[in-house]
Amino acid sequence: MTLGDASGSRPAPMVVEPITLEGRQVRLEPMSIEHLEALGAAGLGADVFRWYIDPVDTPARMRAWVELAVRNQAAGTDLPFTTVERATGRVIGSSRFLNIDRTHHRLEIGSTWITPGLQGAGYNSEAKLLQLDHAFGPLGAIRVEFKTDSLNERSRGALLGIGARFEGIFRNHMICHDGRYRHSAYYAITADEWPDVRRGLEQRLTRQVASAPGMLRSPQRTSTTR
Repeated sequence: MTLGDASGSRPAPMVVEPITLEGRQVRLEPMSIEHLEALGAAGLGADVFRWYIDPVDTPARMRAWVELAVRNQAAGTDLPFTTVERATGRVIGSSRFLNIDRTHHRLEIGSTWITPGLQGAGYNSEAKLLQLDHAFGPLGAIRVEFKTDSLNERSRGALLGIGARFEGIFRNHMICHDGRYRHSAYYAITADEWPDVRRGLEQRLTRQVASAPGMLRSPQRTSTTR
């Protein structure tokens, strides 16, 4: 039985475990507390957390953010990744699987950021390609979703750019640290859409890498479990 087959029994739950995903430019490593200092160096003071509902703007708050991610990983609710530039070995950002629904083969990709000096150079596109390949491939997901603050035009444009489809606004979805009611814009990619979306994302990645001097030219993906 295929996942899209309405007949027969429900497929076995997804098995989501820590894994390292290797690309040409980036490596996504399971986040650990050992990444704390490097994540702080890459993200603090860089405005990459501007749209988070809780601020991550001090070393103490960065520690709390990483510690929570690691606890959620141990609990199996999230799978946070630290994004590493392969050419240098330096930490340049983060992303994660969250809201994982193993029974219904659904998950979200979020908490994604790249240190500002490397934005637009293909790092985020390749990280998304690695995560989506893993979600729709080995994990057997039938839906991957994304959400962002409805006011975050840059993020919304980027999600459309990778091929995600806009699905609507959840009004008064979250309460931000300053009391503002956040409306969340939802986007998604389904398993049947993924082959076409993947081709477009690879083309996007190729264009971004070609326009970034000194970057490696072709994506290559491998994965290792941990």
